[in-house]
Amino acid sequence: MPMQSTDLVYKTCVQVLKEELLPAMGCTEPIAIAYAAAVARRTLGALPARVTVTASGNIIKNVKCVFVPNTGGLRGIPAAAAAGIVAGRDELLLEVISKATAAEQAEIRAYLERTPITVKLSDSPHIFDIDIRVEADGHTARARIVQHHTNIVRIEKDGEILLDVDCSAAAAEDGLCDRSCLSVAGILDFVESAALEDIEGPVRRQIEYNTRIAEEGLSGSWGANIGKVLLDTYGNDVKVRARAMAAAGSDARMNGCSLPVVIVSGSGNQGITASLPVVEFAKELGVGYDKTIRAVALSDLITVHLKSGIGRLSAYCGAVSAGCGSGAGIAYLYGGGLREVEHTIVNSIAIDSGIVCDGAKASCAAKIASAVDAGILGYHMYKNGQEFRAGDGLVTHGVEETIRNIGTLAREGMRETDREILHIMCD
Repeated sequence: MPMQSTDLVYKTCVQVLKEELLPAMGCTEPIAIAYAAAVARRTLGALPARVTVTASGNIIKNVKCVFVPNTGGLRGIPAAAAAGIVAGRDELLLEVISKATAAEQAEIRAYLERTPITVKLSDSPHIFDIDIRVEADGHTARARIVQHHTNIVRIEKDGEILLDVDCSAAAAEDGLCDRSCLSVAGILDFVESAALEDIEGPVRRQIEYNTRIAEEGLSGSWGANIGKVLLDTYGNDVKVRARAMAAAGSDARMNGCSLPVVIVSGSGNQGITASLPVVEFAKELGVGYDKTIRAVALSDLITVHLKSGIGRLSAYCGAVSAGCGSGAGIAYLYGGGLREVEHTIVNSIAIDSGIVCDGAKASCAAKIASAVDAGILGYHMYKNGQEFRAGDGLVTHGVEETIRNIGTLAREGMRETDREILHIMCD
């Protein structure tokens, strides 16, 4: 690889880790609604008497069933919008409602009872679109987010445009660095050669935050308690612990826990899935701090690479990509090089690519457990001389071509699946 390309990949990987590994409290789609609502309320300059939330189908799907933290057990789009309006501090971005006081939490419920909040399905061409309009005393304000969770593209007050950013299809990842130079080989080369100080900060925070919420998921009672069920049923082997820790983090997060997580590709569940299984294997193998940081960074970057061709939201479960990432990180911890990592990814893709996303909710934890298991099995298949080969379904020659196939399937082929899921959920 020419030195110029190597430099580009290095800088891109460092920037991706900075952009993607962000703290967030709660499921990121309702938090994005809360963030937009907080911006709209601040722009209006008064407590809104009427609210209209116009959102794309994937946003509605991902907010419908999930609990909004710091609301006293409320869930859904109206609750997320009310939380942002009453208790939101938009300067905190995806931690917008993290400082909600007990009094504000009580006011959120009261505000919901007295304030009409209308939810509409957007006809926007964007898969990720949140448009919030608020009214009070003859004045109006509007805030719109497109393509990713904090990407405000329009702010209005009384019809006057205060911010207007191009949100055309060409600007689908506006504000994020170009990831087109990424490849599995380039990512692995970066992870092995990177100066620790270039990757340590965001990855260390990811491990700390996500471990904390997983421990809460195991000690408390959250959702379907998938993490606990795994340990109680299958024992304490590292392969079980890896699945249980990731599932437990999702158990807590999907069911209203107020502890923050560090996200990947805009998703806390993916951030948890990409990190905690790798950490459990690192502990088991005794590889030390440096190797652990590098392995988690590898998992994160592989997850982002897979998701870049899919998009932030789709009918394809994002945990599958993160499970592939964690499998790659585990292969690296065992001393695997490019061949081991590539085959682990391809095997993992072949195993679990049929999982659909039917919104954020308690069962995400079980899907995460399955995705992590696919990553682990994908590695051990290769170590035992077994692999899925070109022509086996979506698998084709080379890891990059197989990744491209998955991107096409999820982005193009599953559009009708997405519509049907939304229709079933909202029927």
